[in-house]
Order: sequence, then C-alpha cells, then structure tokens
Amino acid sequence: MRIYLSPPHPSGKELQYIQDVFTSNYIAPVGAYLERFESAICTYTKAPQALALCSATAGLHLALRVLGIGPGDKVAVSNFTFIASVAPILYQQAEPILIDCDESWQMDLNLLEEALRKERPKAIVLTHIYGGMADMQALVDLVQRYGAHLIEDGAEALGSTYDGKHAGTFGIFGVYSFNGNKLLTTGGGGILVGQDEALMAQARKLATQAKEPDFPWYEHTTYGYNYRLSNVLAAIGVAQMEVIQERIAKKRAIFAKYRHHLEDIATFMPEIPQTRCNRWLTALTFHDKNPLQVQEALMAAGIESRPVWKPMDLQPLFQEARCYSKGVSHDLFARGLCLPSGTQLQPHQIEEICDIVHSC
Repeated sequence: MRIYLSPPHPSGKELQYIQDVFTSNYIAPVGAYLERFESAICTYTKAPQALALCSATAGLHLALRVLGIGPGDKVAVSNFTFIASVAPILYQQAEPILIDCDESWQMDLNLLEEALRKERPKAIVLTHIYGGMADMQALVDLVQRYGAHLIEDGAEALGSTYDGKHAGTFGIFGVYSFNGNKLLTTGGGGILVGQDEALMAQARKLATQAKEPDFPWYEHTTYGYNYRLSNVLAAIGVAQMEVIQERIAKKRAIFAKYRHHLEDIATFMPEIPQTRCNRWLTALTFHDKNPLQVQEALMAAGIESRPVWKPMDLQPLFQEARCYSKGVSHDLFARGLCLPSGTQLQPHQIEEICDIVHSC
C-alpha cells in the first residue's frame, strides 16, 4: 500500500454535515456551517475574529491590502518558506525583503532587526515553518519598536503555541491553511484571523467582491475578490475541528517515534523553549546521507517524502531580491527531508520507513 506524505484523515462526521448543507440548500459562500467553522477557529485559538476563505494565500493578500501595502512599500518575509508566503507581496506590487532562518528553522530575529533598521519595512510576514515557532515575545517587541505590522503565516501551524498562546494570534493578522495535506483539511481553504474589528470588516468586504451594503443593486466603490469559502467546505472544516487535539497528539507521537529510530543519523527540527509544535510534518537534516537518494529509495517502495522548502533566495523568481542571510536555510535545504506524517500512519509503517532510510 502506498504511503503518502500527509493525506487527509476524515473525522467521520464530514458526510453528515455535508448532507445538512445540501438539505438546507445553502451551498454558496453563506450558511450556518460557515459561521460554525469561523466560530470553532475563534474558540480554539482565542482569536477575536475569523474569516473563512478559499486559501490561506488569499488571507495574506487581504491582510496586506487592508493594511495599505502597495507599490514601493517593503515587506520583510521569511526566506525559508513556500512561495505562497511571498506571492501576495507581489500581488500588491510591493518589494519582499527576504529574512533567513536561524538554527531553530524559524526566522532569525537578529537578521530581522538588521532589516528593520536598514529597510524600514511596513509589514512583516512571518512563516511558522512546519508548525514550529520563533521567540514570539522577542519578535513582538521588535515589531513594536520599529512600528511594523506583524502578519503571521500559520498555514502549517494550527494548534502550535508559544507560552500557551496560539500561532496566528500574536500579529494584527494571522492565517491558517486547510489544504489537502495540512493538519486538518477542507480539501482547499484557509482562515484569516485578526485583532482589529474594522480591518477585519474591510477584509470581509473585499473577500466578497467589495459589494457596498444597503443598495438594491451591486454597488462598488473599489474592487474586491472572490475569496470566500463555500458552506459545503466549511461543513468539512467543522467536522475536522472536532478532532484537532487528537490529530496533534498523533502528529507529535509520529515525530517522537521517528526521532527514536533516526536520531543517530539525523537532526530534527527543534522545538524552542516555551513553544509546542503541532509537528505537521516530521522534518530533519541528515548528518551524512544525501536526502535525494533517501527520497528515491522511499519512492521505489511506494513511500512519499519531500525535500524541505527551497529557500526563496535560491528561486529564479527572487534572484534579484534583497536577502538577509547567514546561509542557514541553504544548509537545511541541502541536507533536509520531510518524512510521511499522516495521522493514520501505523507504527509498523514508521519502522519500515526508518529501515529504508537507514539502508541508504
């Protein structure tokens, strides 16, 4: 049987809730399950407000738009990340300033401070890589000192915490992803959470084509987007949120088992003090092995794995971008691999994977 990297894991309630949606005929981006999904996120994360969207990328775009980020503005952003963290900056015709990670795999705050001092970016897009978190108190202090807006890309970090406070709730905005391979999934989707009621209201308006209220026709004073999530997918999200604690516990147990079997040949992404990582994917760097050879060996056995994120400054698109780096992410990319971390993974399968890794 093929083993995938991080496949969906139904809770068992999805079909029941989807049937409720079809019975009500509220299939479009409005309905009871959309409200329930947003409410579930707020209850779980303690975020004041939530907006369900078609993707976390859409959430980052809305955050930048309502904060007034535009042409000529600079935005500091994680270098060791997926392109979706950076692309919305380009949507707004702003300039990304790439900030590399440190040995925690998270954004290097010393490099960030250097960039804040020299570049004066209007906003910071911080990615919580593989569910890990930086020293958020130190980061918030930096943001306040330099007057920049903090936007958290928590696409991979739903359920991760720093000193008990959830990833995504430290900045003025945060996002979570519900893509097919995430901790929880709606098949495709995301959530924008925010602290400021007026800014969230603007984001909600822009997400639904910026229609003006109180008109019998569609009235527009600006342009918006078709970014809202459907009630059908929100129903899946409600069912998934009911098992989030179980899923995180299983992810962390999978990580622990991999570490037990492989810590003699690899170093795993650390969990810094005061943080609790959801361990969305088990990510490691090999001491001596070639990660691409390991990936090929696993693939030959029907097992999916994935290199760690290729840093943005190594991407052809960003060859000319300014980057503050000590080369840490380049080393992680050269030696790193993500192992299968699906929450239906069985102990004997983890042992099989580890045996293959050892044999390479």
